[in-house]
Amino acid sequence: MYSFKLKALSTKILERKIKGNWTKVDISKANNALAKRKSDFKKKPNWIRVKLPTGKKYSEIRGLVDKYKLNTICSSGSCPNMGECWGEGTATFMILGNICTRSCGFCGVKTGKPESVDWEEPEKVAKSISVMKIKHAVITSVDRDDLQDQGSIIWAETVKSVRRLNPGTTMETLIPDFQGVERHLDRIIEANPEVISHNIETVRRLTREVRIQAKYDRSMAVLKYLKDKGARRTKSGIMLGLGETESEVIETLRDLRSAKVDVVTIGQYLQPSKRHLPVKEFIEPTKFNFYKEFAKDLGFIHVESGPLVRSSYKAKKHIN
Repeated sequence: MYSFKLKALSTKILERKIKGNWTKVDISKANNALAKRKSDFKKKPNWIRVKLPTGKKYSEIRGLVDKYKLNTICSSGSCPNMGECWGEGTATFMILGNICTRSCGFCGVKTGKPESVDWEEPEKVAKSISVMKIKHAVITSVDRDDLQDQGSIIWAETVKSVRRLNPGTTMETLIPDFQGVERHLDRIIEANPEVISHNIETVRRLTREVRIQAKYDRSMAVLKYLKDKGARRTKSGIMLGLGETESEVIETLRDLRSAKVDVVTIGQYLQPSKRHLPVKEFIEPTKFNFYKEFAKDLGFIHVESGPLVRSSYKAKKHIN
């Protein structure tokens, strides 16, 4: 048995009793290791503050989600804008399971071997949207590199099911890159949602570290292909605070416009856990405003830019 006894000798010395004898132990290394782990989490500035969700519409949807055990990424992902979005009749649903085949350094979704495809999922999502009386649905998914079709068939069937059961509901599909395979992308284009989005996430230099299996140029090519082949409106998102420079963000915005992207969202990266990439910097609101004005000048139809902006923030207005 080990027992420990603090002495007033030094803040770095601990006396440990082993087999009846007291032995002095230097714990400075352990303290340093603990301090380093704590330093990985930067203290959030006062502009990163989330208001508790309130409002009649939010309360109604919250009640339905709890009653019918509906699965939304809004609640499972603890989105800071959940109250505002639900209040406007918008919600985000994740399909194809909750285990991803990729291991992006920023993402809190589990990585591993996904479960088998649930072919009834399109109908389940459509019914959830109906029960929740959602006006605008954002649909997203994990990456399914394990499937021959990358999950694109379920994607297309989900859009069709939502249309059939909820003809008045508009949709945004936040898709993976499908490894750039055009026949998979064509299925989404043919399903014809109001908005097709694919997030570039970060600048070119950081892509390999942040997205690992993804490729910057491939994502840009996917976005351009979507627009060239008839997507009504395309959209992408960038996270800031991972160590990018202002010139790199500007380059990325220019690349997105060159790919004919219509809508861009810019938000602050927040570290999901100690296992994920640390926040290098909390970007001030004035810098987000700068990027917003710069992006508008480039010709984006809609620009959402702010510390708490996420991909689906103000999503309903992006269809117009």
